[in-house]
Amino acid sequence: MKKLAFIIITIAFWQVAPAQQLPIYSQYLYNKFLINPAHAGSDGYTSVNLTAREQWIGYSGAPRTYSLSWQTRFLKKPYEVKQKSSSRTRYRPKTDGRVGLGAYIFSDRNGLIQRTGFQASYAYHMWIQNNTQVSLGIAATGYHFIINADQGSFEDPSEPWLTDNLRRGVFVPDADFGIYLLNPRFDFGFSAQQLFGAAAKIGNYAYRNFHMNRHFYTFGSYYLPIASKQELEPSVLVKMSEELRPQADLGLTYIYDQSLWTGLTYRTGGGIIANIRLKYVPKHTTKTAMFFGYAVDFTLNQIQRVTYGTHELTLAIKFGDSSRKYRWLDRY
Repeated sequence: MKKLAFIIITIAFWQVAPAQQLPIYSQYLYNKFLINPAHAGSDGYTSVNLTAREQWIGYSGAPRTYSLSWQTRFLKKPYEVKQKSSSRTRYRPKTDGRVGLGAYIFSDRNGLIQRTGFQASYAYHMWIQNNTQVSLGIAATGYHFIINADQGSFEDPSEPWLTDNLRRGVFVPDADFGIYLLNPRFDFGFSAQQLFGAAAKIGNYAYRNFHMNRHFYTFGSYYLPIASKQELEPSVLVKMSEELRPQADLGLTYIYDQSLWTGLTYRTGGGIIANIRLKYVPKHTTKTAMFFGYAVDFTLNQIQRVTYGTHELTLAIKFGDSSRKYRWLDRY
């Protein structure tokens, strides 16, 4: 019966804290595709990103998330290079290569509830003026939703949970939508996830109205040159759902030579996030770069006393020929 109570508490927690219905990421600035399908292929590179996140280490049943994503852009020809009378090189975008594709698989576990699924995204990129790109994206998602409870979890052999579909697992389809604006000095995005609000029917009548809330993300960042090869990047991410008030991440990142990123973020509701990211370019190649990232979250409430914090690791590889992109896109 203890585990039965834990299941009910976990589900109640999902209903009261819908922000945790979806995975939370601390390094989303370095892979915005995880929260916005319109980002797929926006930078012109082909990239692969691996993320592993352990939340509230030391606390039994704490959320645990793993994801592997891929994105690319179909570029038919290089961007044209125009030499102006001022001797400044100008990169002019062509109409070719407007389509981006992306996909990722993930495993997200929160207590006894586990979701394992995928997303396939399509993005269309359009140029406005000479330096600004607007992208629209849509994604089809699906995941296997299951409650990990075994026969020994219940004293009553007739307990309805033993025959409930969620113990055996159900497949839940859904869809996401996003808009993304990219400029040499700033970017801005909005996305809506779980548009169908997929409902899952649970054995006990009291929980038949359980559903996945629609989630909305609005983010933006701005680049401020402060010295040679040095920049500051203030950023904001606002997350909200249909039921709870918004939560915001307010961050500031220091960038050196587009090879080192380090920053701090304050998350409303009580959290401080510190992160660092390094770029490595293997010898004998200028078309492939590797990125290593680490973030640690400190929760400013009582749960921090019984945990070792939240830790997130990322590994990314980007493939691409810089002559096929704007020079300023190398920042991504």
